[in-house]
Amino acid sequence: MKTLQQVLDAKKIHNIISVSPDQLVYDALVVLAENRIGAVLVMEGEKLAGIFSERDYAREVRLKGRSSESTKIREVMTTKMIIASPHDTVDFAMSLLSEKRIRHLPILENDKLVGLLSIGDLVKETIEYQQFLIKQLENYIQG
Repeated sequence: MKTLQQVLDAKKIHNIISVSPDQLVYDALVVLAENRIGAVLVMEGEKLAGIFSERDYAREVRLKGRSSESTKIREVMTTKMIIASPHDTVDFAMSLLSEKRIRHLPILENDKLVGLLSIGDLVKETIEYQQFLIKQLENYIQG
């Protein structure tokens, strides 16, 4: 099974999309829509401050009657994040996402952000690995 660093290396998009905690929620929603993503990292300079997702918008803005044009991201972002290391395996990350019921996993090494993986990235990798194993078993059986 691959490490998370190997999955990050294979991703077609290598840039990290982020917003500042002082930006408005509306700005983050534009970033989500333009990039067709469900969450964006919140960075204070080089430091990971949080993550803002569609869930945060629904629960902390829309349902509480706040305005996306006047609410800052820092007021509604998730700050208690589950993170992983680039040396962790895909299996470990999948179990972590499942157990914690989250969809996005920031990858940090020595407190430095190296990437972000979604549950979709990890499911894709898991399927590819299972297909590889099936092919290997078929080749072994067929001799």
